[in-house]
Amino acid sequence: MIVVLCPHFAPDTAPTGEVFTRIVEGFVGAGEEVHVVTALPWYRGHAIEPGWSGRLVRRERTTWGTISRVHPFPGRDKSNLLRRTVGFALFSVVAGVCALMAGGVRHRPAAVISMSPPLTLGLIGWVVARLRRARAVFNIQDVFPDAAVETGAISNHRIISLARWLERVSYERSDAVVVLSEDMRANVAAKVAPRHRAKVAVIPNFVDTATIVPADRTTAFRRELMIGDEPVVMYAGNVGFSQSLGMLLEAARRIPDATFVVNGDGAARSALEAEAAELVNVRFSGYQPMDRLPEVLATGDIHVVPLRAGLGAVSVPSKTYSILAAGRCLVAAIDPGTEVTRILALSGAGVAVPPDDTDAFVAAIQGLVGDSGRRSSMGASGRRWVETHATPEGVSREYLSLVADLVSGRRRGTGTDDHT
Repeated sequence: MIVVLCPHFAPDTAPTGEVFTRIVEGFVGAGEEVHVVTALPWYRGHAIEPGWSGRLVRRERTTWGTISRVHPFPGRDKSNLLRRTVGFALFSVVAGVCALMAGGVRHRPAAVISMSPPLTLGLIGWVVARLRRARAVFNIQDVFPDAAVETGAISNHRIISLARWLERVSYERSDAVVVLSEDMRANVAAKVAPRHRAKVAVIPNFVDTATIVPADRTTAFRRELMIGDEPVVMYAGNVGFSQSLGMLLEAARRIPDATFVVNGDGAARSALEAEAAELVNVRFSGYQPMDRLPEVLATGDIHVVPLRAGLGAVSVPSKTYSILAAGRCLVAAIDPGTEVTRILALSGAGVAVPPDDTDAFVAAIQGLVGDSGRRSSMGASGRRWVETHATPEGVSREYLSLVADLVSGRRRGTGTDDHT
């Protein structure tokens, strides 16, 4: 039996929710009993979806276990970091109580797998694992507080110190810490005592290549946005402060013969829309239902992943895999030598330029806008690569193998309590 603690799960639309939904499906396919503790669907509008409100916790039985959905305590102001932190903490506490009871208190799970962000789930997962005499596995999707510090979202030194203390304690108490890339492993390993470094494992994310497939660029979504046959440059994802989306607007100014689409929502969207008010070749669209994701991705001829300097080693945007699965080329503005640049080098699916280098970013996009043959070749190369390197079945097997090693003692996290 496995208990999973995560902030998003189907039908929520968050990319990490899709990742953990597919991992759980892999566990179930391997015959595991799984109990998921997650939030009520809320990612799309940063508010609980219609039809889900009215209760603190909703619990449903499945053929393979249970899903407990907890109120996420979202705040209306996405830029209010203190309010969001309080919300995450409240969610984590209630989720922890639900995890203590998941599957029945008399049944001992093999492992409790928790996810960050929010960072608070790490310590909650460890407490639940200890009380239930299970192994604690901490999955890191984004290294916090590094991203928030780099973007200036957190500047108070006391808050930063507290977050770094919580980060270190969560890593060192866990039996295993799972990260998405070698860059993230080096980052996490540098923050813990040497005896804890062996517990940090790399298991990358993945994409559902059966659902996201290359499709015709002439989509209904393109028509809804009143876009013609011109090349479309797309950013799809969270519109936050980690992304250098101002460069995308500058590209729109310099490349008037292409249309630029920002598909998503987030704390920085309103300011970005205001800045783009005079640009007739820029379109904004909110998150679309998950079943439209292949269509949305197909609408873009060129996709972009612009991360601010310093963030390439603390995050691997999951949209990278989805773009490649859709057979589209990619321009990434990201720290050199990090995971996305390695993926592009291995796959031949796009171009990587230094972060926050507007001229290089615009030049890369301009070169692809004028060369449809190159775009098609890169897209096909990316699709071939992702079909063999990032499958959900393989990732689920890696997690189950890790849990089996922890339970058997072949891979015992050092510095933690023994289990009997």
